[in-house]
Amino acid sequence: MSDQDLFNLLALMKVEGVGDIMAKKLLNHFGSAGNIFKAKTSQLAVIDGVGTVLLKNLKDKSVFESADQELKFIKKNNIDVCCYNENTYPDRLKHCIDSPVLIFSGGNIDLKNKKIISIVGTRQITSYGTEFCRKLIEDLAPLNPVIVSGFAYGVDIVAHQAAMEHKLQTIGVLAHGLNQIYPKTHKKYMAKMEENGGFITEFWSNSSPDKENFVRRNRIVAGISEATIVIESADKGGSLITANLAGDYSRDVFAVPGRVTDKYSQGCNDLIKTQKANVLTSAADLVYVLNWDIETNPKPIQKQLFVDLSDDEQMVYDFLVKNGKELLDIIAQECGIPVFRISGILLNMELKGVIRPLPGKIFESI
Repeated sequence: MSDQDLFNLLALMKVEGVGDIMAKKLLNHFGSAGNIFKAKTSQLAVIDGVGTVLLKNLKDKSVFESADQELKFIKKNNIDVCCYNENTYPDRLKHCIDSPVLIFSGGNIDLKNKKIISIVGTRQITSYGTEFCRKLIEDLAPLNPVIVSGFAYGVDIVAHQAAMEHKLQTIGVLAHGLNQIYPKTHKKYMAKMEENGGFITEFWSNSSPDKENFVRRNRIVAGISEATIVIESADKGGSLITANLAGDYSRDVFAVPGRVTDKYSQGCNDLIKTQKANVLTSAADLVYVLNWDIETNPKPIQKQLFVDLSDDEQMVYDFLVKNGKELLDIIAQECGIPVFRISGILLNMELKGVIRPLPGKIFESI
């Protein structure tokens, strides 16, 4: 995109009454923001939704001053900008009707990887939520997913940190411009995140982290990913908004169940109860529902010689060798391992090439 095209797009998005949906409607009709500003009133008036007020606003020249200032900021700080109709725009987000026309990003982001998941939840994360989140990402690490979250307190930053520990690309979706960071205490994580990932936002450099911006930010978190995972949530909160948006976008939603008496499990339990989310007890549940292939290039699975198995893995392997194909619940029961742990153990064994999954949560040794 040329500087002139970007300048015109910035000006268009500053026109009062032009949101993402209207901007796309105008751009699809006229071909470019430049053509929109050059169009005659009679040409603009035929567009559905363009009334007298918007026609007047489209002729307001002050938007070009704002666009010029923002373009200077973008150029000075080497910020990447992509438009919804460009190949560099996140593929899944492109198909959301209310996705941002423009996305600003910084860092080293590569969204060609199709395994992109969003992890959200309460800012008051418990030790249970922290342990689950870290274990989930550890078990998913061999599949090299991209971890998306909102860079906020609680679940968000735990997910980002766990991703960085396992050298996974992680992306923070911000509710403000790229000239600042919120919360300020998370500034210490920025450099490491930008090494393999970074930050994206739809907000300009003069935008503050206002409450309504976080709600708008959530649609990017939901739309950019294949699935959204809610680790912990009270009965109300931003993570539930994100989960509902993901459902509206026809994306898979997962929720981690908890005790009915726990405040920060109420939201997750309600999502599961109302069938808005799949139950997530381990990485294996996610891999199974999303049908992720363990091998990028499918090939016959062959048991490795001298595979290093943990004591629990060896117990499960010996059980399957002796008994043949068996259900996950039966494996857990006979081996004396809780179901919430057996799923992760089976996934690790699958990655090591010593067992294979079959339909219906059945497993067999190789």
